[in-house]
Amino acid sequence: MKNVNFFLLLFLTFAGFQLQAQQVRYVDMVFDDYEVQTTVYGNNYTVLTVPLTGSTTLRPLLMDIYTPPAEDMETERPIVLYFHTGNFLPHPENGSTGGTMKDSTVVEIASRLARMGYVCGVVDYRKGWNPLASTQEERTNTLINAAYRGVQDARTAVRFLKKSVAEEGNPYGVDTTRIAAWGQGTGGYISFATTTIDEYLDIVLPKFIGQDITGDGNPDPMVLQPIHGNPDATSLGINPLNGDTLCLPNHTEGYGSEFDLCVNMGGALGDTSWIDAGDNPFISFHVPTDPFAPYTEGILIVPTTNEQVVEVQGSYLVAQKANDLGNNDIFVMADIDDEVTDVANSRNDGLEGLYPLLGSNPLDSGPWEWWNPETNENHESGLQTNPDMSAEKARTYIDTIMAYYAPRACAALALPCSPLGTNDNLLDAGQVGLVTAPNPATDVVYLQTNPEYPITDILLYDVSGRLVQSQFNISENDIEIQRRDLSSGTYFARLRFEEGMLVQKIIFK
Repeated sequence: MKNVNFFLLLFLTFAGFQLQAQQVRYVDMVFDDYEVQTTVYGNNYTVLTVPLTGSTTLRPLLMDIYTPPAEDMETERPIVLYFHTGNFLPHPENGSTGGTMKDSTVVEIASRLARMGYVCGVVDYRKGWNPLASTQEERTNTLINAAYRGVQDARTAVRFLKKSVAEEGNPYGVDTTRIAAWGQGTGGYISFATTTIDEYLDIVLPKFIGQDITGDGNPDPMVLQPIHGNPDATSLGINPLNGDTLCLPNHTEGYGSEFDLCVNMGGALGDTSWIDAGDNPFISFHVPTDPFAPYTEGILIVPTTNEQVVEVQGSYLVAQKANDLGNNDIFVMADIDDEVTDVANSRNDGLEGLYPLLGSNPLDSGPWEWWNPETNENHESGLQTNPDMSAEKARTYIDTIMAYYAPRACAALALPCSPLGTNDNLLDAGQVGLVTAPNPATDVVYLQTNPEYPITDILLYDVSGRLVQSQFNISENDIEIQRRDLSSGTYFARLRFEEGMLVQKIIFK
């Protein structure tokens, strides 16, 4: 009997190892636990104190950093920067059930990402605008500036991480060539804008032009760089009328502020003119009947007052333009075939990267959200749009979101789990000691690997999957990829080794 029990235990242990071996990092939750720590990623001025003190106030910018448990041996992990919802106002004054770094949905998704092997930074961004303004122009003015500050804080967070890698020994174990911006609700405005605004002039559009405040007799943009700082928050912004500081530069040592993938759950884009060929891929989740943020195009509505603000474009039009420009072609190239994709494709009119989620009622704009009815001050108002709210319902939607996100992120971020080249043995960049620099590059990218992992072949593809360059029978550890006549944009280098292959994203400026 003892022998039977021993062999049964041995079988169950082996079966457990087999089950664990079938799990794929960045696709499955390969860890049972995670760790979280809070850090200050910068300091900047908030407008929330203006009604009380008459001036802006310097405040720390916080980030909750979720990581896999300490036993994780990977030291260069992709990172998701997560931006919560909340109407660009503090909770509970925002009238919403959410609006903090500790919201149930935020913690659920951030912890899942960490257990999948990612690092997830939940970013606290500056808030403040006037939804109760008497005119639509003032509401638009204060809101576009709130979103602009969100973009500045998002890009400050990117530079903070890049600086931590370059100057502090990479304390969070991140790969800053693989950064995703993930926005939930209001945070979707940030993830959309921060990955599409290339320069200040992008936001100088007729709908964002207001009154003459410079005194030259002409209407002025609602956002002015000398007053509000540049989009990267690397320049000082001061209001000359009262001396208030509106933007304080952080981490200006030359680190870039770029993201590599955009994810949104709801929210909208200020204008689709911001999307250019070669921009990041988009993975979008949106309830088509969302009453506040349009699925296609419409006037943004203040959730608490139903006042109109400004015309914006939603996930459908974003996906449409991204597909037209080829920015989401990486998903076509990946040829992802699963049940979740089948459901998305039955609803999205063939737009890759778009998952239209069906709410449980016509007013359901965030079916992935839930809260504690006993402690949340806005519980009753939350039930008006999410009457069947529950943790079980929200997690069911989140299950779908993560299942659709995972393989597309693997492809877009060129992770070892990438569906590209699944017939090969996929290697990890850390495993072969791959160093890619500079990236982004102007003319040439240098690749270097450990001596025991010489590169045998290189196949360079554009985002549509077209082979644009190739090098065969190399068997060297130091390789150059010349730009030649390639246009600016993102490319994917499939590197072959004797032991397998990996995919590395290359960007030419």
